[in-house]
Amino acid sequence: MAFQKDALYARLQPHFHERIRRDEPLSEHCAFGIGGPADLWLDLVSKEELFRLVQLCGEHRVPLLLIGNGTNVLFADQGVRGIVAHLHEKEFEVENEGDSALLLADAGLSWPSLVNQLASMGWSGLQFTAGIPGTLGGGVMSNAGAHNKHLGQVLEWIEVLDARGVNAGEPGEIAVPQIRRYSRDELDLRYHHSRLREQRYVRWSEDESLLPAPRALIEPPEMVLRLALRLYPDQPEHIREEIGAYEAIRRAELPREKRSGPVFLDPEGQRAGELIKRAGLRGRVFGNLQVSPRNANYLINRGGASANDVVALISYIRGEVLARCGVDLAVDLELQGEWQPVKTHTMISAYARREAYARKERRR
Repeated sequence: MAFQKDALYARLQPHFHERIRRDEPLSEHCAFGIGGPADLWLDLVSKEELFRLVQLCGEHRVPLLLIGNGTNVLFADQGVRGIVAHLHEKEFEVENEGDSALLLADAGLSWPSLVNQLASMGWSGLQFTAGIPGTLGGGVMSNAGAHNKHLGQVLEWIEVLDARGVNAGEPGEIAVPQIRRYSRDELDLRYHHSRLREQRYVRWSEDESLLPAPRALIEPPEMVLRLALRLYPDQPEHIREEIGAYEAIRRAELPREKRSGPVFLDPEGQRAGELIKRAGLRGRVFGNLQVSPRNANYLINRGGASANDVVALISYIRGEVLARCGVDLAVDLELQGEWQPVKTHTMISAYARREAYARKERRR
């Protein structure tokens, strides 16, 4: 997927001015603070800009990755080829229907901002999202949830920009992306899963290395633009009280440092963090990384960690939990970018030697 970065920059810069940048460090656009450069970074301010950009990338076969707030993604040390874009449309409106209301919201809105504004307006139903990082669009992709509740319980429908036809096109062909609306029942919403995420899970190779999901020309092929959520009237004071209680729980459980996570999906009936704790890894330090002492399903970047370090540690944790608890953990993080083969076995061996020495010292 090679393309002429400077030529494309020269073509786009007169339209986007300071909103397009070359060699943008992706470490500045994710919660973990790790990642190499994007060839081109583009801040979009409207759905119309995104629509035209998808058409252009399809015609000239330029890779495009649309991201949210980067809360559940690990970017490769080599960065991302092509264009990485972020859509800044963040508007919402509430349609009062008497006993309930329909919230129509842009996918770029963040949960903390939205839930507090709704509380002031006296609209209830999203308190469980208090403290959840990321955007509404990302929440739809993973069916975000907390406190035994999830987005699928309040979601009515979503609108997406469907670029699958663009991905299937040929160079020079002008394929038009389509706006589509899907009801909740069409999205296969389950624990940390939606149909839109089907092709984005990482997997393990035969030698037990992590493999990123295959990358299409336009990613994701179906981009969430807008969603409708069901709300109910309540007293603002009561809503704020619930929000405060949920936020307090998250503050107590989650690390405050630059982090990635949750790293693994919870197996049915169990918590991944508890399994990692049982394997003796909670709070352990591995070079520039640490398994969080608050919640072992999060990794903390102590400064200077690389994406390859993270991948190696994920592989090591998975192996330790499998050996000690008999549970094979599935990875929840997304891997994006130009991943080279990682010599995880060498790094894991170093982790294992370090852990064996630490256990020996603790027994003294």
